[in-house]
Amino acid sequence: MASSSSSKVSVKLLIDTKEERVLFAEASKEFIDFLFNLLRLPVGTVIRLLTKNAMVGCLGKLYESAENLSDVYLNNPEQDRNTLLKPRAPLGPGYLLPAANDDHRHDTNSSRTTTNLYMCGSCSNHDVTYVEDTKCPHCSWGVMSHAVQLVGNDTKATEVKGFVKGVVTYTVMDDLEVRPMSTISTITLISKFKVKDISALQERVVELGMEEGIELLKASLQCKNVLTSVFLEKDDKKKQGISQDIVIESETC
Repeated sequence: MASSSSSKVSVKLLIDTKEERVLFAEASKEFIDFLFNLLRLPVGTVIRLLTKNAMVGCLGKLYESAENLSDVYLNNPEQDRNTLLKPRAPLGPGYLLPAANDDHRHDTNSSRTTTNLYMCGSCSNHDVTYVEDTKCPHCSWGVMSHAVQLVGNDTKATEVKGFVKGVVTYTVMDDLEVRPMSTISTITLISKFKVKDISALQERVVELGMEEGIELLKASLQCKNVLTSVFLEKDDKKKQGISQDIVIESETC
């Protein structure tokens, strides 16, 4: 499945190396669209992306309950379980995370994402569904597995490419607050953080892909220093892992 999750988005971080924190990020439209897309994720999709055990609070247990509940207690076992456990995330430009299922198809020649529709091939009803192999509500033997094409041209839908305009550079704070960037606002922010030693500031360009996107989603639910947690603490863990490997190797020599 080709998806936008195979792409990378570059983000420029301004880091206070003495305090070991990200002050803010300079980001393009693609990163802002990704952040705003997080607001559109169904809770079930979030749990699947982060896994049940990684969820804070009780939603992981609620998800597990729907997963393990016997078919006897569900009105429509297959359809209801898919609706709860694999809700359809509305994909769009800037969506770096993997789709909830394989029914989503991404058009690599454009920034639009399309969804397959299915109807029953055994009878003449015209009902359609997003969920392949759903039992046909009109005949007892058919399943809705015949893919149909959505025709017509929704001009408004094709013209909309993400949420924000691409001619603007944006500032993203460590807690994911988003605002348009300007020279004055940048100076004001540096002053607000009370940075005493300007030489301690460092610019670093990082790449945000599917792995980092999931880490960012997880951190956004757990803390308020998201960029620091994802990009600096992750690097620290890697360095610690490398140093431990070196120690182990030296002990075995």
